[in-house]
Amino acid sequence: MRFLTTVLVDTLLFVALSGFFPANFYVASVGIAVIAAVVLAILNLVVRPIVTILSLPINFLTLGLFSIVINGLMLEMTSAIVGAGFRFSSFWMAMLAAVLMSVVSTIIAQYFRKS
Repeated sequence: MRFLTTVLVDTLLFVALSGFFPANFYVASVGIAVIAAVVLAILNLVVRPIVTILSLPINFLTLGLFSIVINGLMLEMTSAIVGAGFRFSSFWMAMLAAVLMSVVSTIIAQYFRKS
């Protein structure tokens, strides 16, 4: 159930962010957003733990701020896998999207924990 809620929230965030930043973040359709959310969830499940372990020293030195870069990398990998229907104008836009998605996801998770 958590996988489905993550995919749903990420899909909504992808569509919303592409509406807020139309020149920098492109999502062709809601279907592409769903595919991108599924790909992102799978990458976060499989690849992210490996990258996190490999980057542990730099993450420790930056007091965890390198996690933002890892989140941006996961979004860039998602963009590369999904293709032309889902793309960022730059890596910095991917990092901004990662920060905004993290903040909104945390707020949504806190809301549902209180319920």
